[in-house]
Amino acid sequence: MAEPIDDFFAVIPAGGIGSRLWPLSRAESPKFLHDLTGSGVSLLRTTWDRLLPLTGSENIGVVTGRAHGAAVEESLPDIAAANVFIELSQKDSAAAIGLAAAILHRRNPDVIIGSFAADHVIKRQRVFEFTVRQAVAAAREGYIATIGIQPSEPAVGFGYIKTGEELVIDDAPLAALVERFVEKPDLETARAYFADRSYLWNAGMFISRADVLLDELAANEPELHAGLIEIAAAWDTDRRDEVAERVWPSLKKIAIDYAIAEPAADKGLLAVIPGQFDWDDVGDFASLWKLIADGRRGKVTVLGKNENVLDDEASALVVSQTDRVVALIGVENVIVVDTPDALLVTTPEHAQRVKGAVSSLHDRGRDSVL
Repeated sequence: MAEPIDDFFAVIPAGGIGSRLWPLSRAESPKFLHDLTGSGVSLLRTTWDRLLPLTGSENIGVVTGRAHGAAVEESLPDIAAANVFIELSQKDSAAAIGLAAAILHRRNPDVIIGSFAADHVIKRQRVFEFTVRQAVAAAREGYIATIGIQPSEPAVGFGYIKTGEELVIDDAPLAALVERFVEKPDLETARAYFADRSYLWNAGMFISRADVLLDELAANEPELHAGLIEIAAAWDTDRRDEVAERVWPSLKKIAIDYAIAEPAADKGLLAVIPGQFDWDDVGDFASLWKLIADGRRGKVTVLGKNENVLDDEASALVVSQTDRVVALIGVENVIVVDTPDALLVTTPEHAQRVKGAVSSLHDRGRDSVL
């Protein structure tokens, strides 16, 4: 077994509520704290276990909100308290990852950091580790590296990365420059990308020397950079709360893709490593059904209390969190999510629209069920 990488620190951003998975995922119990695969542990814990061989337990941190700090520590009993970075409010990925980078750079100026979402599902562990080690090798050469996923279908729910010229980097044989990022396409365009094979799914994984990441942030978003540096300077002192409370609310809300990755690609500083492992962001109930049913939808798949589900000539995903009996008779291709205070019924084709229902409930003042 390969040893952990001495100068590598993995950062797990654990924020957002996963609104397309409502009513299972809520503000107080977001997606990353759920077991969505039947493994017996949360997606966050699965992410920790996946990264552990690359880092060791001392070199993994989580960026999360105030409301979830205790739940994160409960899910990850081996995490060092100093490596739980609490956001005062959600500010998107540039602030979250930038905060961790600024703090870790003060602790170790030579550190290489990697950002890995708390709520993705990845299979083929050894291939994942091989890919990350290549990204670390590219980061040592001064590149910001990302991991793009080789598409398995012409998906319209993901952004894409267009790969460019191959790079010659020791220990990173698959590395290439990123030519450009592409927003979520329509189906016809997605089919063209899938046939091209030089387009990869953007999985939102970034690996970089902390100093390089911070330099790019300073060049592109100087006010955000200055605020994060000020907070980081006080983080490991008794002034942390005072400085964070004063500075954090003023920080710009922007994704790392726009603040750092896309400008770095334009400068020829962004490398991509194709990830040839199985990956799913479990973005909605359609993808969850496909994941836990191993791609088959011709039967009833249950996540939760199987004994409460009766079926007769039906195909469905049922997520059961109550003692109610759910009876499915002669229905096909439906999704039923039964929770104590909300019931969702939809189809895979409309699963992405659940986010709109969440917005409507918020507009109606029904935040108690969100």
